Amino acid sequence: MLNNKKIKGFTLIELVIVIVIVGVLSVVAVPIYRGYTRKSMATEGKALLKMIQSSQKVYFSEFYSYKKIINTNFDEQLDIDARANKYFTGFKVDIGGDKFTATTSGSGGATGISLTLIDERKANAVWIDNGLND
Repeated sequence: MLNNKKIKGFTLIELVIVIVIVGVLSVVAVPIYRGYTRKSMATEGKALLKMIQSSQKVYFSEFYSYKKIINTNFDEQLDIDARANKYFTGFKVDIGGDKFTATTSGSGGATGISLTLIDERKANAVWIDNGLND
């Protein structure tokens, strides 16, 4: 005996429409998501640069000059340690007159991102972000 109940389910057209909608959403969402993740990674680099900035100001108040640091991940005198960071594990500090430029570059998932902080004694600090929106 045949039941006269209607069989419930999806038609092929409905299924194709859902797949197309999900595809369009993923094409739009994935690049936006990648941008957000890169910016969140850069937060670690900015925190490292802020630590360098505050340590350099303390150093300057003691010795009346900034300390130059060449490509390292640890400075005992300034008490800066980037070895525990996940993305930004190295930094350098260049000195020029009454200002210092601290730069850190990303590694791992943050490869291609570099953050720079230019701090002058008589002016506000300037941030330069490279590679965040690539």
